[in-house]
Amino acid sequence: MWSLLVTAWAVAQGQALQLSYPTEPGLAAVSVGWSGHDVPFFRRGDQWIATVGIDLDSRPGDHAVNVTFRYDDGRTRVVNEPVIVRAEQYPTTQLQVEDRYVALSPEDQARADREGAETTAIYDTFTPERYWSEAFEIPVRGAKDGRNFGHRRVFNGQPRAPHSGADLRAATGTPIYAANRGRVVLAKDLFYSGNAVFIDHGYALYTTYLHLSKIDVAVGEIVERGQQLGLAGATGRVTGPHLHWGVRLLDARVDPFSLVRLGAP
Repeated sequence: MWSLLVTAWAVAQGQALQLSYPTEPGLAAVSVGWSGHDVPFFRRGDQWIATVGIDLDSRPGDHAVNVTFRYDDGRTRVVNEPVIVRAEQYPTTQLQVEDRYVALSPEDQARADREGAETTAIYDTFTPERYWSEAFEIPVRGAKDGRNFGHRRVFNGQPRAPHSGADLRAATGTPIYAANRGRVVLAKDLFYSGNAVFIDHGYALYTTYLHLSKIDVAVGEIVERGQQLGLAGATGRVTGPHLHWGVRLLDARVDPFSLVRLGAP
């Protein structure tokens, strides 16, 4: 009996999930339907592997995905596989920032709206090429964990969207490195995010590096794992210097450290 082999059948909200399937004679391709995309598996040794994301606001409970197997002889087989999403309890954090980042002027609101549309278009782009082959690494040397992923944030008494990244302690001027190989798709100052770098790693996997004091890369550049992207800072909506490190995986907001924990594909 054929079955999809998943590293964890049950996965918490806001986590990356690796799916794997052992190869067999004549198997030419495997793909999974996820978040409106047909996500290809890639071959590594005797396994077919795909990495997907569970958004931090995904509905807890049983979900089902269709996995398609295509063979050299033209046969196609579709298997329906269950994924159980566990609820994760995220705390609420009270933060005090400049009033201009809470009560926006018409000009700032228009700018924030334009930039929101720009970043949404980036996340909606599925690049059918996988740039990375190694494990993801933490972009601040020596950092062991991050803070605040998924926290329900209240700025100056006003509730706002959940925190979609991990905040890493980093003094202004601390070098920030690429978590893995990819292509730079955004490198500029944003209203909320300050100096920001977005990297497309392929297969709708993006990492973001926000609040930088300096940007050292340009849009279109292919960066290598561990390459310096810029310096940490306190630009944009912040309470102090740090790095906001985010991951979007098939448009799911996931804890970057869950991607690191998957190791090499």
